[in-house]
Amino acid sequence: MSEKILTNKKNGMLVLLLTLLLYGASVVGVIFGSIRLDQGKGPVLLIISIIWLGIGWIPFLGLKVLKPQEALVMTLFGNYIGTLKEAGFYFVNPFCASVNPAAKTRLNQSGDVSDGERKAFTITAGNGQSVEMTNKKVSLKIMTLNNNRQKINDCLGNPVEIGIAVMWRVKDTAKAVFNVDNYKEYLSLQCDSALRNIVRVYPYDVAPNVDTTGDGVADEGSLRSSSEIVASRIRDEIQQKVSEAGLEIIEARITYLAYAQEIAAVMLQRQQASAIIDARKLIVDGAVGMVEMALDRLNENQIVELDEERKAAMVSNLLVVLCGNHDTQPIVNTGSLY
Repeated sequence: MSEKILTNKKNGMLVLLLTLLLYGASVVGVIFGSIRLDQGKGPVLLIISIIWLGIGWIPFLGLKVLKPQEALVMTLFGNYIGTLKEAGFYFVNPFCASVNPAAKTRLNQSGDVSDGERKAFTITAGNGQSVEMTNKKVSLKIMTLNNNRQKINDCLGNPVEIGIAVMWRVKDTAKAVFNVDNYKEYLSLQCDSALRNIVRVYPYDVAPNVDTTGDGVADEGSLRSSSEIVASRIRDEIQQKVSEAGLEIIEARITYLAYAQEIAAVMLQRQQASAIIDARKLIVDGAVGMVEMALDRLNENQIVELDEERKAAMVSNLLVVLCGNHDTQPIVNTGSLY
């Protein structure tokens, strides 16, 4: 179903003034009709005025006011006739009904989405029960959906807690209202599904022999280091699923990412151990280079001649000094070298 925009209905003020004018004329008609009836003349004017006073309120049902970034999807006896999108004061067929199946739906999202929860007005019946007339306007604003954090296993089987924020808006009101039962709930479910599909492809941190792009070649993609790429893939996945619902996904962002609580401590120790190993490798590489440079300089300048045993002792002492965790305590040898 394609959207049909109604642009020739901005005559609400004219209809309002005309209806009020006819009401005033009807009151005058009732007065003069009563006088003429007392004089024995025809009651036509009185009858017409009374009929208008009884049914003249019906045109008021067709008056619609729209603010910027709002829309009304109109149906007449079950048939879709069009959508009012531009801000203004409209008059439509009084028997038209506005449709918004997601009017009462509240999700964990920004406040501008709660417009469906506002009550247009409340009617109190004779038995004391009140009937809430729900606002049926469809918001066209850019809205933010913050779905609850989910626990998902990454490609290595580690449980990860992740949350996303999705910026979206209604692009086609006819598809949003008629193609799905409730477009807000539909969007929320598709966000959960797309998030699970994408997160299962990536490891939490960079891991060897993992292909995240599907080209058969291992890469360095991960949830932590490739958050922009992951968010872009999540956005594309959601957009593909909600296109038939007339929704546009503007952006998706990862708002929370961490290991699940049951393995967080173990993974922290693993990260610390990996960091210590990497630091030790760097220290050893630097120490070996410094020892090699020291021996070469001693040989080039012929400062002292050392046999292999003394060279080994010197190398051992320098490595201990350079690679040790604590400051060394120097020992001064005042005797002979041999």
